[in-house]
Amino acid sequence: MTFQEEFLILLKARYPIIYILTIEEDRLEYTIRNTILNQSYNNLYVWDFIEGYKMNPLKKEFGKRNPLEALEFINKINSKTPSLFLLKDFKRFLKDLTISRKLKNLIQVLKIQQKTIIILDSEVEIPNDLKDHITILKFNLPTPKEIKKELLRLTKNLTIQGQLSQAIFEKVIQACQGLSLEKIRRVLGKAVVIYKQIDQNSISLILEEKRQVISQTQLLEFWSVRSTLKDVGGAYNLKQWLNARTGIFSEDANNYGLVTPKGLLLIGMQGSGKSLIAKAVAYEWKLPLLRLDVGRLFGGVVGESESRVREMINIAEALAPCVLWVDEIDKAFNDSEQNLDNGTTSRVLATFITWLAEKILPVFVIATANDIYSLPLEILRKGRFDEIFFLGIPTIEERKMIYEIHLKRFRPDTWHKYDSKKLSKRARKFSGAEIEQTIIDAMYVAFSERREFTTNDILVAIKETIPILEMDPLRTQVIQNWASSGRIRVA
Repeated sequence: MTFQEEFLILLKARYPIIYILTIEEDRLEYTIRNTILNQSYNNLYVWDFIEGYKMNPLKKEFGKRNPLEALEFINKINSKTPSLFLLKDFKRFLKDLTISRKLKNLIQVLKIQQKTIIILDSEVEIPNDLKDHITILKFNLPTPKEIKKELLRLTKNLTIQGQLSQAIFEKVIQACQGLSLEKIRRVLGKAVVIYKQIDQNSISLILEEKRQVISQTQLLEFWSVRSTLKDVGGAYNLKQWLNARTGIFSEDANNYGLVTPKGLLLIGMQGSGKSLIAKAVAYEWKLPLLRLDVGRLFGGVVGESESRVREMINIAEALAPCVLWVDEIDKAFNDSEQNLDNGTTSRVLATFITWLAEKILPVFVIATANDIYSLPLEILRKGRFDEIFFLGIPTIEERKMIYEIHLKRFRPDTWHKYDSKKLSKRARKFSGAEIEQTIIDAMYVAFSERREFTTNDILVAIKETIPILEMDPLRTQVIQNWASSGRIRVA
């Protein structure tokens, strides 16, 4: 159901107060006017704290800087047709006893006279005594269809050199997802000023704008990625699983009737390649990658943490299809610490896993965890993720592959001169990250002596490195034994 359809249903059902969640005041007002066009709602009065009622036929600026007077206007105005009252800046007054009492007194008047109050804000803050009288409606950011319409309008009005190719056109639409209409207009206008056209450079500009918008939330990070699954050594079962789902978010997949995948939970010790896999999936599937540090969800004010979870979900869904990388989920939702924070962690976890199980929009979640025993059982339950994979210590063949991957990256022309077989034998119990670090350490030593690094330099680095498996052998062995018991799928 579209916003317009749901909004009209609420109006016709005589819902007295509708609270619309949005950051786009102008676009919402435009949408409401278009929605009630050709309907019986001929009057739309708009109020804000500074200017009062802008279109009040009785007295311009009535209710200026006076929210109680704004409500009194709604009470007294006589209209032969149903009327709407769009109140901006009103959220902060709801906690005032005078305002909340006045609203409750107005409820019956609103129903009888077919008047509807519309409160809009970017956050939901409704006092408990008003919750039964207020209905929340979410006004989402522009859909691809709306972005396409705006892009066509802009290309006609802006002075653009050359023709906009269909391929670039589609990429621009995808890049603009998650931005408000006003930001789309600004960034495309900026692109035309700089490049005189809308091209691949414009897409980079849009992505940079998106990165800034997302970083301002202080919840998510927008990552640019270049890693592929070829950069991941081993993990054959996981790669096979992912390759079978390539193109899952395409129109063809939707027409085929495929169910949109929920995501993956990757468990393994630090340095096992979990983060690399998240980056590679986003790159291979040509989807934006959002990284969530779960610790950022928690705030000091009561209710703030739950609000942040909802904000995170809204951002991710606005950018769908996308990959949401939830980093080190075990540290934030540690099962042993949930009873120490007055239930905040439990409520945040409940909101998050409910969304995981019920989400409809194509947000592919890749959560990573180091310690299986720190995770609450709710996360591990079937239906949260499509699959749970364990990434253990690489085998000798996988270590050889990992060495070759990194040697090709550092020395693309001479990588074959290094004895990767010998290195893989010596690097027993080393994780993928530790293998990479032995090459880097060898390069530092050789560079300080102004020469090329050799296999022997890497062997020395291996000898001087204590792998994490030996730093805490008991804990890592317990996790390895648990994984090999068959209770989890090995990557």
